[in-house]
Amino acid sequence: MKRIICLNANGLRSAIQKGLQDWIAENKFDMICFQETKMDSSHADPDYFKSLGYHSIWHCADKKGYSGVLIMTKEIPLNVSLGTGMPVYDREGRLIVADYPGFSLANCYFPSGSAGEERHEFKMQFLKDVYPVFKKLLKEKKNLIVVGDYNIVHKELDIHNPERKDNPSGYRPEERAWLDKWFTELFDDSFRIIHPNKKEFSWWSYRAGSYFKDKGWRIDYQSVAKALSPKVKNFIHHRELRFSDHCPLEAHYDL
Repeated sequence: MKRIICLNANGLRSAIQKGLQDWIAENKFDMICFQETKMDSSHADPDYFKSLGYHSIWHCADKKGYSGVLIMTKEIPLNVSLGTGMPVYDREGRLIVADYPGFSLANCYFPSGSAGEERHEFKMQFLKDVYPVFKKLLKEKKNLIVVGDYNIVHKELDIHNPERKDNPSGYRPEERAWLDKWFTELFDDSFRIIHPNKKEFSWWSYRAGSYFKDKGWRIDYQSVAKALSPKVKNFIHHRELRFSDHCPLEAHYDL
């Protein structure tokens, strides 16, 4: 059984200060995928978490204190690739793909469009451009898992106030339609395999006591190739843990 964690750390060093390493040491997960490490290449040491028994694979943004993804893994992958092959996205450190015996794991940090219309347009272009990348990866690797912060609410069940009319990035029809296509043509949603009708969230704004009122969004996912759907055995949103404004996602796969 593989236990895979996914977490937008919103600054890895900040999350570490909140007890992240103790939690990892207690649980001994197989792979841990972080988004938004906010650590540049000067910190990208493969032995960064060696004391915990993990090899670290980094894809950092060129800009300091911004974006970045990391896979911590107990098992050294057979092969690793970094980036989408498109410099406009790869300079922001958004994708790692690691191949293991019998499956592949992709850790992806999708752009946020919340800063304004320009970044929302950038996000929509990213979605358009990476869809064929993942379609090709799925054809090549077949048993593919794609974890990360997608920055998109999929269904009305995945947001605390689905009736809202202010059209925020993350809950717009065009991006939700993209995710519909993703979960129809390419992948299944690991959480929904285990909990088809449950209302749970993965992100809560730091504003207005949103976490304590459970006013959240589900924007973080572990997607599985449809052939792997029967292998999903459990899925947990660790809402009780506050390493960042996102909670860790834990999935168990019979791999």
